[in-house]
Amino acid sequence: RKRAAGYDLTSLFVGSEGTLGFLTQATLRLHPLPEATAVTIASFPGVGAAVACTVQVLQAAVPVARIEFLDEVMADACGRFSRMGLPVAATLLLELHGSRRSLAEQQQQMEEIVRQNGGSSLAWAEGLEEREQLWSMRHNAWYAALALRPGCQGYSTDVCVPISRLPDVVVETKQDLQASSLTGPMVGHVGDGNFHCILVFNSQDPEEAQRIHAFTQRLGRRALAAGGTCTGEHGVGLGKRALLQEELGQEGLDTLRSIKAALDPHNLMNPGKVL
Repeated sequence: RKRAAGYDLTSLFVGSEGTLGFLTQATLRLHPLPEATAVTIASFPGVGAAVACTVQVLQAAVPVARIEFLDEVMADACGRFSRMGLPVAATLLLELHGSRRSLAEQQQQMEEIVRQNGGSSLAWAEGLEEREQLWSMRHNAWYAALALRPGCQGYSTDVCVPISRLPDVVVETKQDLQASSLTGPMVGHVGDGNFHCILVFNSQDPEEAQRIHAFTQRLGRRALAAGGTCTGEHGVGLGKRALLQEELGQEGLDTLRSIKAALDPHNLMNPGKVL
């Protein structure tokens, strides 16, 4: 329900990474299923073109329900892992909702924007089984990435930047991965400027682990320089506490510490995390 009384404690607790308390009860808001749904995959000549297409879709106010980005490494890994044979190219998975009439208009608009950005022609999946197969492929991205280097471990990191800066940041991150000789397929919910790198590495190789750490710090600072945040979903935990200080400054951290002290004076809740 709509409410403007007092502080938004729900958001405060949900975003606290368990450092302020824990939830014992939740009330969920339900939404009706759309009349019609369609999903498609579009391939692009490079990551810059794929993300630029995302920006144009949002600027054109196409009511896209889901838009997911895979770089060519992740598209290849997901295609092989799910046995779907995707093109080895930067890829967008797009889902549209609406009435049957509005869906046809949205599809036409989407196809035009994809073409303008050098993307492939689209084939739409409207049946439930076909749609679920496509999203299952995306949901298995973690396991697909690990399959690139059997026996190795994975570490996933994320950032979020303003949509207008997303193409530049994604391209720079791709170049950084290549220059660092890291296996780090990229995937993202790019409709809100958020993307992830799934870094696959040999945990027995200290030098590679150090390169992973250095890369994640550069990625976080790249996002901050673009006006974004060092983490859009995963949270700060232990690994991004230094980046959080750079993002919020000492005054911001002191404010967080005062809230922590008021709600958890004995530091019982997830101690050592975030702050």
